Amino acid sequence: MFHRLGQFVVRRAWWVIAGWVIAMVAIAMSAPKITAATDEAAFLPKHYESIQAAQVQEKAFPASFTPSALALFERTDGAPLGTDDKAAAAKIVQGLADKKIEHVEQVVPVSDQTTSKDGKYALAPIAIDKAVQQSEDFGETAKKIRTEGKALAEGTALKFQLGGAAAQQLDQQESSGAADAVIAISSVFLVAIIVGLIFRSVLAGVLPVLLSLLIAMPTANGLIAHATKAFDLKSTPVLSAILIVVVLGVGTDYFLFLAFRYRERLRAGDTRQEAVVNAVGRVGEAIASAAGAVTVAFAVLVLSSLGMFKALGPALAIAVVVTAFASLTLAPAVLAVIPARGVFWPGKKWMREPGDARFAALGRVVQKRPAVVAAASGAVLLALTAGALNYNGTFDLAGSSMPKDKESMVVQDKLVTGFSAGAADPTHVYLTAGGGGKLDPGKFDGYAASLGAVPGVAQAAPKPELSQDGTTADFTVLLKHEPSSNDAIDTLTELREVAHGQAPSGTEAKVGGITAIYKDINLAMSHDYKLVFPIAGLLILLILALQLRSVVAPWYLMASVGLGFTATLGSSTLLFQNIKGEHGMMFMLPILIYLFVVAIGTDYNILIIARLREEARAGRNPREAASEAVRHGGPTVAAAGFILAVSFATFMLAGNIFMLEFGFAMAFGIILAAFVMAMFFTPALTALVGKAAWWPGHGGDATGGHDGPSAAPASPYAPHGLPESAGRR
Repeated sequence: MFHRLGQFVVRRAWWVIAGWVIAMVAIAMSAPKITAATDEAAFLPKHYESIQAAQVQEKAFPASFTPSALALFERTDGAPLGTDDKAAAAKIVQGLADKKIEHVEQVVPVSDQTTSKDGKYALAPIAIDKAVQQSEDFGETAKKIRTEGKALAEGTALKFQLGGAAAQQLDQQESSGAADAVIAISSVFLVAIIVGLIFRSVLAGVLPVLLSLLIAMPTANGLIAHATKAFDLKSTPVLSAILIVVVLGVGTDYFLFLAFRYRERLRAGDTRQEAVVNAVGRVGEAIASAAGAVTVAFAVLVLSSLGMFKALGPALAIAVVVTAFASLTLAPAVLAVIPARGVFWPGKKWMREPGDARFAALGRVVQKRPAVVAAASGAVLLALTAGALNYNGTFDLAGSSMPKDKESMVVQDKLVTGFSAGAADPTHVYLTAGGGGKLDPGKFDGYAASLGAVPGVAQAAPKPELSQDGTTADFTVLLKHEPSSNDAIDTLTELREVAHGQAPSGTEAKVGGITAIYKDINLAMSHDYKLVFPIAGLLILLILALQLRSVVAPWYLMASVGLGFTATLGSSTLLFQNIKGEHGMMFMLPILIYLFVVAIGTDYNILIIARLREEARAGRNPREAASEAVRHGGPTVAAAGFILAVSFATFMLAGNIFMLEFGFAMAFGIILAAFVMAMFFTPALTALVGKAAWWPGHGGDATGGHDGPSAAPASPYAPHGLPESAGRR
């Protein structure tokens, strides 16, 4: 099948190239505009209590609002606000109201209630039309407020700063754009340099970058936008940066597989066109199966309870499919029309085959002492796994996804120090009478006292706001801890129990607010861990069983990949929590590690164990097969793993905590997958298990003599479909 695909691409190379360009332009130009959601509630299903509480608020208190933005006033010299300062702040607030900025519904004046206890800060809450909160207009409105407010504050002793959800969206968009640029530029530069050095060629280093970013990336982005709109999916701010690295990193890996085989066929005497056809025929199935494993792992995220993962999974799956298809059609077409000397210029030794002494030595170590190698590599994974026991998830999406010096983050920090830690985002308990009756105000004091007695609650307002029809009351509850902290979430858990249990007879309580949303995200994540992890694991296990025709090897392959996941999480926890001193890491990190490490780790394991099987079928005993697999497959796995790890490591340059954590975790996980699991742990275990690894298939039965790998039948699973000679680059 793939040989025929190669023939088609070579015969119609220019048509294939033109088709890709036309399709890319059409898809990109017709793609709808998608705005990333920064409101955490937008990611939760409707059956969670925090969402139901928001619906109660909207129905019972349509005129009330949760501030979309917070204008913070403080003196430029840091002194407490005086009478003149408060008058100046009032004038600025009135000036903002008079500007009649589009989508701004209300600017609440500064008051004693919105002034900090030390008198240094004063707040002016601002309401923005809810209809624009999931569009770019939300951030643009914040930009106008910030610009006008600073202009009005000129000539006074006051500093005007804007925080709140709208300002965070604005700052996140700006920060994300800068981060994407840093990641893209760094990835492009590093990939081009590394691939160029591998092939000692300028064009070979540039080709995967051009094909990935100029063709595959716009095509994938366009298809993702169409899918997002068609299926009403959410989009997350981290998607764009992850897409850059996934498309470039995976695309470069697949280009390496194709280019190595293409060069090997040229060395064997094929013409340029024959070499391309044979390269696609040999590596096509390997690329397709590798992409299939990664796609399955990503696609399973559609089962997630959280909208951000429902969007992230299909988006990444689309990107991988597009990249793989481009690698099987566009890349061969380009190689078919460019003279081989041009592809490998200015290298002069590309027709010669270098030695492989280092990996041959590693292979001999695995052959002679498989038990020691398996124990040592397994011990490394287990030691790193121990760190995962201290993992602590945090829920501050905004604070973790942009630098701390962004204005909205500065305002958030000052709210915590100047007011109650929970004052910026109070928790609300909505008490509703059942059966269409009205609430009894005489029971409000006792109910509020019960809420205020919950450990971790700073204050519960004894006089709630009452709806016009008298059926719903809004009890404002201030927590002692910062709303996104685990302490606040623990308090929220007990507060819900009290709110439900102490609700007067005939009434129903719903607890809402940002902390309630974080609590429900926590519950949703627990659900996802129990559902997504097992299903993804079972599907990849099935793929392994079908590819290897074995029910034994897939189990210890998945076990090794599982150890890779826990070791990656443990090493990240040790670095960021134990050494760096962070109080926790982003709550979504484990599921991202699991999906990336499981998918890519399985890919590298497939390459090595497939080569093991090929060597066994060539007549070698299990230990000899392990040695040859490391000797010939090791260089390919090492090159692919190193390039992908470097690509993910560029996230660490983005300038925010989440990208730093994500970049390190992905890079380190891929290094473990390539250089510990695939290079040592898997071949050593297979050598120890012996022919039983291939049961009930016949992968371990000899089909050839001991004349070396070249005597073995060609296998589409030889390290990513690469030839023995390619494994020695």
